[in-house]
Amino acid sequence: MTRPTRGAGLTGSPVVPYPHGGLARHANLPPGERLRVLLVEDDEGDAFLVGELLAETNSMIDLTVATSLREARQRIVDVDCVLLDLGLPDAQGLDGLRQVLEMSSGAAVCVLTGRSDEHLGVVAVAEGAQDYLVKGQVDGVLLTRALRYAVERKRADENARRLREVELRQAESARLERGLLPQPLMTTDQVAVHTFYRPGRHAALIGGDFFDVVQTRPDRIDLIVGDVCGHGVDEAALGVELRVAWRALVLAGVPDDEVLPALEQVLMSERRLQEIFATVATTRLNLDANRATVRLAGHPPPLLLSGGRVAPVPAPGGRLLGVRPRRPIAYDLEFDTDDWSLLMYTDGLIEGRVGAGNERLDVPGLTGLLDEPANRSVSLPELPAWLVGRAERLNGGALADDVAMLLVSRGGGR
Repeated sequence: MTRPTRGAGLTGSPVVPYPHGGLARHANLPPGERLRVLLVEDDEGDAFLVGELLAETNSMIDLTVATSLREARQRIVDVDCVLLDLGLPDAQGLDGLRQVLEMSSGAAVCVLTGRSDEHLGVVAVAEGAQDYLVKGQVDGVLLTRALRYAVERKRADENARRLREVELRQAESARLERGLLPQPLMTTDQVAVHTFYRPGRHAALIGGDFFDVVQTRPDRIDLIVGDVCGHGVDEAALGVELRVAWRALVLAGVPDDEVLPALEQVLMSERRLQEIFATVATTRLNLDANRATVRLAGHPPPLLLSGGRVAPVPAPGGRLLGVRPRRPIAYDLEFDTDDWSLLMYTDGLIEGRVGAGNERLDVPGLTGLLDEPANRSVSLPELPAWLVGRAERLNGGALADDVAMLLVSRGGGR
């Protein structure tokens, strides 16, 4: 690179004068993005020539010059690209490049050196430089293009890195959420339990709804379905805490009437806002006696399928957990036959609209769906998903809330 006369380009055309260490704004530049470039170059003549090359091409580049790495550290903030000479007073060769890459953060880095060494160029790019330019082999147009391409490549690399980080976090979150979903703890073959779970949050695997199944004796199975108000991550975490607490209470043999009050204490101590509440339905099955005990805390009642009929279990509704503590009233349910099913669900299933008005599916509508002759051909394991599909068709689209279901069946199940 030979040093031109100040104020004249390589072809003799006039250029706008600029002070050493900065490029004046060209009066005829079109509107658009200006790049901020830091040139790390200790040769004043080479630094001057770089400025002249950029100025004569209307490059829309603001140039700042640093004569050492120490000075570059002070000026590198908020630059888009670093143009680096490999021969500096305080750093030589690739060592200087590595130091600039470390300090450059999100800025692109291009090497501009007098060393016409192809191998060194390959190694420099492999180390992280966006380009390798040789002094004397670039003109203003090529230099400007190289700097802009380098900035765009760096941005593309950063976007790809961020996308990959998001994908990794989502994969980790998915693995965590899968691990938080319950596995029914039961060994008996006297009844079958079919589960369904779908969160309302987009791309989530778990929401504020929860369910669990625990067998504590050969003839006794406990079931729970619950719903924490809200749809966010905090509500999902609280739902998991309540499920785990319920399982621990049941396995510890806490008296039946004390389980839900203890669960309410957990809710009130762990919730982030006092306005957060939960609804819960629990069922204790006594298989030898062919009966069940149902407790509701502000939750929709289970539906009983037996003898070709469908009906809600007439258990008292009870009060929401977290509002004003009170023990739910137990309701004893006697099964007339050994062929029955009990459907426990969250209100996300019944809050969908029916038709164009404001009418909701609600418990009577869900009872009607289960009473349709068409569901007789649906197998019990597929029945929960079938119900969601029918509710969505009536709603005219996907259900907005979380949906959790437990379908426990004995014998033929109907």
